[in-house]
Amino acid sequence: MNELAIPPSQIFTDKQSGKDFERLNRQRLVGILKPGDLLYVKSIDRLGRNYDEIQNQWRTLTKERGVDIAVIDMPLLDTRLNKDLMGTFIADLVLQILSFVAHTERDGIKKRQAEGIAAAGTRGVSFGRPGKKLPENFAALVKAWERGKLPIGEVLEQTGLKEATFYRRLRELRLSKGRK
Repeated sequence: MNELAIPPSQIFTDKQSGKDFERLNRQRLVGILKPGDLLYVKSIDRLGRNYDEIQNQWRTLTKERGVDIAVIDMPLLDTRLNKDLMGTFIADLVLQILSFVAHTERDGIKKRQAEGIAAAGTRGVSFGRPGKKLPENFAALVKAWERGKLPIGEVLEQTGLKEATFYRRLRELRLSKGRK
């Protein structure tokens, strides 16, 4: 973008996945685009990774909003050039192919991620934050609380648990003892 002399105030970047178009900076950018503007996109997969959404977004911006789009790494995808029927046909064809590639790449990423998670699970890898260790007297504290001898605040303070965690662990304790 620097080589194209685009001012930093007019460069919009998103850190979220390109799986959909619900990205804050993309929405801000689209909101300010007006007819005759030129939108530079580094590559088509930076626009998105969903075939139908890329096609719809391209059509909306170029045909309905009158915005030109230039994909930097694919010169054939520059709506400023070859506005005749043949040029439009070629650009649409290239867009469809690259949209398909971006979409299948996203599907491949999701599949490999799921396979990796499954493989890690079979190796005993646990995900998420480690569970908080319960004090040895947890069952006794629960009994005192159930009998009304200990307020919930005191139980939480002694166990070091948050309320939601306490109730989850209480359910686990009851299930392990066959109680509901």
